[in-house]
Amino acid sequence: MESVYALATGYLLGSSPFGLVLTRLFNAGDLRQIGSGSIGATNVLRTGRKGLAAATVLLDAGKGVLAVLLAAKFWPGTEGLAAIAAIVGHCFPVWLKFKGGKGFATAAGVLGALSWPVLLICAAVWALALALSRISSVSSLSATAAAPVFAWWTGQPALAGVMVVIALIVFFQHRANIARLRAGTEPRIGQKG
Repeated sequence: MESVYALATGYLLGSSPFGLVLTRLFNAGDLRQIGSGSIGATNVLRTGRKGLAAATVLLDAGKGVLAVLLAAKFWPGTEGLAAIAAIVGHCFPVWLKFKGGKGFATAAGVLGALSWPVLLICAAVWALALALSRISSVSSLSATAAAPVFAWWTGQPALAGVMVVIALIVFFQHRANIARLRAGTEPRIGQKG
């Protein structure tokens, strides 16, 4: 039952659509009708409200952190399940007909709660990829792919397994971005597309 509780808690926390709530609360439009239709921070940024986008990043990461910390406190050993469930909840929230965000900020949150040193390494990968490509999806995907590699490298095979599952979900959610990258049509930072 502890695993069930951790999964349910992770999913419910992850499915909190902060981007959608914030943009509605501050009259910035319906995110599902803007840009990619995603409820994540990148799409919030398309409303022109940088503050709301920053708040969305923090809240989406925070719900991942909270899912892992609650699992650690009440159901020790289920932190990985709670982390995966939080990503699933963010990407496929039941309240929004299973159409949510792409999972990167929440993935960063759960990784930070599970292993902050690995998060710091992945943050460096993210920053380097962004500096070189100037493409948001490239930096997100690079950091996501690096997470299981560095988890394994730092002697955390269980974390590496969790991050492989999370990476698969995040990559699936970025499938349209990947298609545009292959076609050479993915917009760069500051470029309309």
